[in-house]
Amino acid sequence: MNEAADIVTLARQAHGDHDWVTAAARFDVAEREQLTADDLAAYADSLWWLGRAEDNLRLEAAAFEAFMDASRHGEAAWTAVRLGLFHLGRGDVPVGTGWIRRAGRLGQELPECPAQGLLLQVTEVEPSLQAGRPTAAVDAARRMQDLGRRIAEPWLMLLGLNCEGRALIRAGQVVDGMALLDEAMITAPGSDLAPFMAGSLYCHTIAACHEVGDLHRMTRWTDLTEHWLSTLAGMGVFGGLCAVHRAQLHLLHGSWKDAEMSASKVLTDVTMRVDYVAEAWYLVGETRRLRGDPTAAQAYGEAHARGRDPQPGRALLQLSGGDTTGAATTVRTAVTAVGDDPLRRAPLCAAAVEIELAAGRLDDARAAAAELVETATTYATSGLEAMATAARGAVLLAEGNAQAALPVLRDACRRWQELGAAYEAAGTCALLAEAYRSLGDELSAAAEAAQAEATYVRLGAHRPAPTLPDGLSRRECEVLALVADGRSNREIGETLFISDRTVARHLTNIFHKIRVTSRTQAARYAIDHGLTVTR
Repeated sequence: MNEAADIVTLARQAHGDHDWVTAAARFDVAEREQLTADDLAAYADSLWWLGRAEDNLRLEAAAFEAFMDASRHGEAAWTAVRLGLFHLGRGDVPVGTGWIRRAGRLGQELPECPAQGLLLQVTEVEPSLQAGRPTAAVDAARRMQDLGRRIAEPWLMLLGLNCEGRALIRAGQVVDGMALLDEAMITAPGSDLAPFMAGSLYCHTIAACHEVGDLHRMTRWTDLTEHWLSTLAGMGVFGGLCAVHRAQLHLLHGSWKDAEMSASKVLTDVTMRVDYVAEAWYLVGETRRLRGDPTAAQAYGEAHARGRDPQPGRALLQLSGGDTTGAATTVRTAVTAVGDDPLRRAPLCAAAVEIELAAGRLDDARAAAAELVETATTYATSGLEAMATAARGAVLLAEGNAQAALPVLRDACRRWQELGAAYEAAGTCALLAEAYRSLGDELSAAAEAAQAEATYVRLGAHRPAPTLPDGLSRRECEVLALVADGRSNREIGETLFISDRTVARHLTNIFHKIRVTSRTQAARYAIDHGLTVTR
């Protein structure tokens, strides 16, 4: 065997062993005429795992032509699908779509083959999920599994199982859907799955868990994916995708500097999928907003420029800057813009409750909380249930019903703590302090307030300086200002769009907090503290 042939043989062996560094190095020095279509495909694959994006695309195209020249149209179709996915991931929609259509035309003329299974996912499952048609996605996913069984391709059956699980989750059948995701994931390690397919399974599963708020599963699968990636000679885009999901978990757990560090790994990576770069910029914006960093707005802008809706972060940034009215308008239009998808609406509704309450729009906050409760009831995951419970408690408190709010807020606090969501738990503690204070339990109120403050300090959270006296809520100050203006309970209710009974509850809480016994004394307090109606 001559030296040139030796080099190619060693490159082939290295690729088969997933030693992409050695394989690429050998292929780099091999003579081009020595390389078969399979060699070009292996060379391209090695470069993909090493992040050499431009070289990968060039060699994938060369492999496609070589397969076509050899009349190996099944392999050519497979390579065309890969080229389509890689171009689409980089945001090059026309070229990516062109390659997918080319693969589709080839696939129509072929006997059953693996490329047709991958095309089912790309052209039917994913578009159906994005369009809110989970039933159609389930049908396509089951056809993927049937094809995998007929042509004896275990990876295709597992990928189809994963697709079916994600579709069932979107249809609200979360228990059944998650069971299929788990089944696919635990089967994958023992199925000799190609690394590219294994990485796809991992990342689809983690993203599905994040979307539906199953944070315990998301954490478990992210841990396992990181471990799997650590055993490989190169990570391809999967290392970056996993870094973004880890950043999402760091954000939840209050490790904001770690979140920004993880997200920042992919911001300048030209090989990374553009949607994940956009998500990374959004996460950077979130970490900066929570820490009071003024460059948060710039990060949200970078996310927006790459196609990621910057909401609800941008609206919450407006709120923290004191633009309550603007924030309320922004979050309302954001909810309208996403359409009817309950999972996309959920985080917006959670933000809407906070913002609308700050803006004094109790009815809008109540509607957003009710929608969150309905979504959490349908999907029944830990994250959604925590969000919905916290929102419901906040609305009850704003209605002046501290007695009903107290157990709900305690439940919400427990749920956030179980998820390790320190910032959200602290915010619920602050509401608990207000509820206890309204009920006359100053000792418990002080304990909850101290717990919230300690957490905020530990996290380095930015908080506007409190400006409301004697523990009054924003809504209570509005009621008090109208009392000072001489309004009756009915007139106050009409002005604030709340019931007479709610006004009476607010007044009871106000009188207790400011230690007065009459409307006249309350009016004098309001005037002394500058709580008057602006005309």
